[in-house]
Amino acid sequence: MTSTEPRGFLGVSPDMFPPALRPWLKRFHVDFRPQTPPTTLSVVVATLVAIVGSLAADALLVKIGVSFFPKTKGYSHFQFADYAKLTIIGVIIACVGWPVVARISSQPKWLFLRAAVVVTLVLFAPDLAIWYLGQSATAVFVLVWMHIAIAVVTYLALIILAPVRGRHARR
Repeated sequence: MTSTEPRGFLGVSPDMFPPALRPWLKRFHVDFRPQTPPTTLSVVVATLVAIVGSLAADALLVKIGVSFFPKTKGYSHFQFADYAKLTIIGVIIACVGWPVVARISSQPKWLFLRAAVVVTLVLFAPDLAIWYLGQSATAVFVLVWMHIAIAVVTYLALIILAPVRGRHARR
């Protein structure tokens, strides 16, 4: 984008960033030329669906995990109150991120998917830490699948229920 082109979201364009950063912005499609972002109502609905769906997926995975690995019954991180608060916080953060990504990228689904993968991989770090500190490997295995399920449910809820639409009309 040249300086003669109109600026994107919030009057920002990639050429306002240091030259060393511009190739990275281009690589990740951060061009501040958004499509029409999702409506607030659709994001709220998608957030509620993602929270309920993620909690349901967590509960199902705990049941499956305990049935396959009976020694994990009663594991502290498998208690609803323990995983629910972290799941809800994580889903809300992701759901706040979706409209932001939709406003800074012309390819928001592409960027958000990659961000979801990176964040999910980062969230494996606490799982690895508790395993390293002596927690059950089978219980940690279930926790890892819970992280993956939350990411998938949240991503799909957002892109399906709070979609972006075609580009804004240029003025």
